[in-house]
Amino acid sequence: MTKIGGWLGRVDRAAGGLAADLGLYLLSAAFALITALSSTLLPHRAWGAVAAWGYLIAALVVVGQMVLRRPAGRAVIAWVTYGAVVLLPLVLQAVQRAGGRTDRAQEEVVVVEHMGESLVHSGSPYLGRASIAAIPLDERLLGYRPYQPGMAIFGLPRAVAGEHWWTDARIWFAVATVAALGAAVALLRSHPHRVRAIQSATVLPVTALTLATGGDDIPVLALCLLALALAATGRYGWSGAAVGAAAACKLLALPVLAVLAVLAIATGNWRRFLPPAIGLPLLTLIPPLLVDPDALIENVLRFPLGHGLVTSPAQSPFPGYLIAQSLPGGRYVAAALLVAAAVVIGLLLLRRPPRTAATAALFCGYGLLTAILLMPTTRFGYLLYPAALLVWATALSNHTATTAARHDTALYRQ
Repeated sequence: MTKIGGWLGRVDRAAGGLAADLGLYLLSAAFALITALSSTLLPHRAWGAVAAWGYLIAALVVVGQMVLRRPAGRAVIAWVTYGAVVLLPLVLQAVQRAGGRTDRAQEEVVVVEHMGESLVHSGSPYLGRASIAAIPLDERLLGYRPYQPGMAIFGLPRAVAGEHWWTDARIWFAVATVAALGAAVALLRSHPHRVRAIQSATVLPVTALTLATGGDDIPVLALCLLALALAATGRYGWSGAAVGAAAACKLLALPVLAVLAVLAIATGNWRRFLPPAIGLPLLTLIPPLLVDPDALIENVLRFPLGHGLVTSPAQSPFPGYLIAQSLPGGRYVAAALLVAAAVVIGLLLLRRPPRTAATAALFCGYGLLTAILLMPTTRFGYLLYPAALLVWATALSNHTATTAARHDTALYRQ
């Protein structure tokens, strides 16, 4: 493992990081081109047709840097590429959708916007089982909203202002993502792996494609990365608020919240961290619980667990799904494996709790990867969470080392 890690480190540092940048942008361009030519999902094809050019131009710029031997400005190139492969295709699809194209957004965008409409009209973002049953069978899937209540915020602009390109939920996913990532990167601005951390959360194809065509996972991921960066710099109160906001939108943020809670307890910062981290998700549950608690349970628990009126389309061929589909009682076997993995990770957290944000990020990354592989219903796109978290850990690790070095220098000077 040490030899592999050393080899990967040398590859990452080759030509001042430019060699790896070139490989990333070229592979991403190939991925986007293949998506444009072969995807069965029209929003994905539209993304690929635009993003392929953005990645290719970024690769050409990196070639110019290598010729001139000037690796400076890599972070700027990453952000500009983000604009070309995410924001540009996103806005184009939002404009076309506002103009009448119905094939320019994935279903989760419509679902989030419906959550905003229901919140405005009834005080709860969810429909009850009877209301979902009244929807025509071929549209019934869109009646389910398997997200936490906080996700409805991104649907409010369309519910209030009507159908415009700028009220598309993806626009507001992007606004929240840029704000959270910008703050996180600013906290880690002086560290050598910062560019890789930016790339993992912005221009990595699985991340770029997800935000441009659907996008509900990206602000949640960005808030989790911000929470880790805030914890790394000792801002545990704000870290709790960031991860609490993420958990108020989607359950996938709960493992990150749990690991950061263990970190806060281990480092004696739990009094600052826990109130906002736990309080925000609980506060968002109050309105739907007061309006119709059974509707909340139907959408957030029964449907994801396979007990809704329709089946979730989240079916990627990972081990959990294959076990659930091919073995007698496979769903229970997969669930048991998932619980067993959670118990093992929980015991590891208790026996060797993380004491740095970098270690916490590793726990989160490997833990979520295990969960995604073992869940009976999951999506390939969920892999963006462990991918970004594991790369982010390298930047946090360097931050920890730099902070410790500065602390030691200060003590020496005293």
